[in-house]
Amino acid sequence: MRVLCLGSMNLDYVYSVSHILAPGETISSTGRETFAGGKGLNQSVAAAKAGLPVFHAGLSGTGGELLLETLRENGVDVSFIRPVDALPGHTVIQVDEKGQNCILLYGGTNRQLTSDLIGDVLSQFGPEDFLLLQNEVNRLDEIIDRAHARGIRIVLNPSPFDQAVMACDLDKVSLFLVNEIEGAQISGCLAREPEKILDWFGAHYPNAEVVLTLGADGAWYSGNGVRHFQPAIPVTAVDTTAAGDTFTGYFLEGWSTGRGVEETLRRATRAASIAVSRKGAAPSIPLASELAD
Repeated sequence: MRVLCLGSMNLDYVYSVSHILAPGETISSTGRETFAGGKGLNQSVAAAKAGLPVFHAGLSGTGGELLLETLRENGVDVSFIRPVDALPGHTVIQVDEKGQNCILLYGGTNRQLTSDLIGDVLSQFGPEDFLLLQNEVNRLDEIIDRAHARGIRIVLNPSPFDQAVMACDLDKVSLFLVNEIEGAQISGCLAREPEKILDWFGAHYPNAEVVLTLGADGAWYSGNGVRHFQPAIPVTAVDTTAAGDTFTGYFLEGWSTGRGVEETLRRATRAASIAVSRKGAAPSIPLASELAD
């Protein structure tokens, strides 16, 4: 069993601010740091740190050496990443004094995947493997269709949500990992009604399992006739940038290796609580050894 993440890689430019800027407002930043990030890279690192064999695929752009270096250092196989002469994806992130953030995303090479690349990569994987996807790359619908045709089990974090997600055949997804905003956007339910969101997923995608994360309010799992809630672990947040990605990687580890739902949710929540107490995206993700009770 292997995990393939055909996902984004971004250079994250993180600015420390007293508060998130309002429209038309100008303030001074108290600091700037550069990290390797992107939802795909973060989730690959999290899954690898959790203990899974992870392969990352995509396009690395000019000046993106930090991205490949970060993946390698964290045990992710980068043999399916191809270099191209173009700018990599990047983000401009504001982090306020309470650890909350807002993110401006530029797609770069993440939005330049080709059918040939997709086909070449997927041809190396099969029914014993898992494909981890987000919505920061182009051709998401094609990736899902071609992976499903090969019998690869698909795990989808449809973030950031837009109509490209709804253009996909979501019946082919085995596991959804969504936050309350994405869950509400997909289902049309209210974000403050998580069980109605889970009911909607159960009615529309009965063969899939769903994890609905609620930030500081915890997380729900629903699937196979089971529904379980995991409270969040209270911590002082420093930077919430990779919290959801950390949760995703650790949940995937437990789910794909047959851990029980309760233990898997607990471990994923614990990992995310550690991540938010540290700065950065990929660098904030804990090792499995740090999750000891």
